[in-house]
Amino acid sequence: MTPLRPPSRETLAHIRELAERRLSPEEVQAWLRVPLGDDERRDILSLIEWFCRRYPTPAERLAYARRAYRRWTRRVDAPPPGRLPS
Repeated sequence: MTPLRPPSRETLAHIRELAERRLSPEEVQAWLRVPLGDDERRDILSLIEWFCRRYPTPAERLAYARRAYRRWTRRVDAPPPGRLPS
């Protein structure tokens, strides 16, 4: 089996550009108008069930959210807490 090569800088730049682009209000509305399919609905419900089993109480869920927020905001390019990116 051939080992996987890391993506090129160009590929990474293209992926970053796609992931970080801002959608127009029309694009957002178009996406929001599309109903969920049965598979997507099942996947979402499965994730919710798992999360509620893993963190069964509201206090545990809040503690997880706080830990996750600290982890996310530790990123170098993250905005300061309480401030949205521009």
